[in-house]
Amino acid sequence: MRLPVKISLFITMILMYSGCSKEVEKNIDTANMSSENFGIEISNNVISPMTELFNNADSYLDKNVVIQGEIIDVCPMRGCWIEVKDFDSEKSIRVKVKDGEIVFPEDSKNKQVLVEGIFSKIDFTEEQAIQWKIHLAEEKGIELASEDIELDASDLVEYRIKGLGAQITTKMN
Repeated sequence: MRLPVKISLFITMILMYSGCSKEVEKNIDTANMSSENFGIEISNNVISPMTELFNNADSYLDKNVVIQGEIIDVCPMRGCWIEVKDFDSEKSIRVKVKDGEIVFPEDSKNKQVLVEGIFSKIDFTEEQAIQWKIHLAEEKGIELASEDIELDASDLVEYRIKGLGAQITTKMN
């Protein structure tokens, strides 16, 4: 039996999309874990792999996404952002939240996190990129002069997630 072209295309697109994301694992051994929620409760149950987000960024811009990974850095000043590293690649992404609405604890580093938010892109001018690097260094107590900063093309674009909610999981001893 031959399917009409429209149905075949529809089925193909569904199969392609399902290969690019995965359901949130709900069968985690919670006996040895505790979790803490920040912001909204995670409502989307499809995780977008970071490699998929970066490789097809234009398709995800301004869309609600869920990512998971390990927190590798936390804003030391106000807890207003975390840097999340993908479990399956070397990719990482900054999750920025509105100051004061969500405050990520500094001891969140090295913990697992599930984040829901809006995937976004920031295009910096060279001056903005320099000021951003200075700002990030200042948050860590490091003084940088603008003439000490060298930029490359990757410094002029930052993909990030405007965080709406996060669930941080800790393994208990």
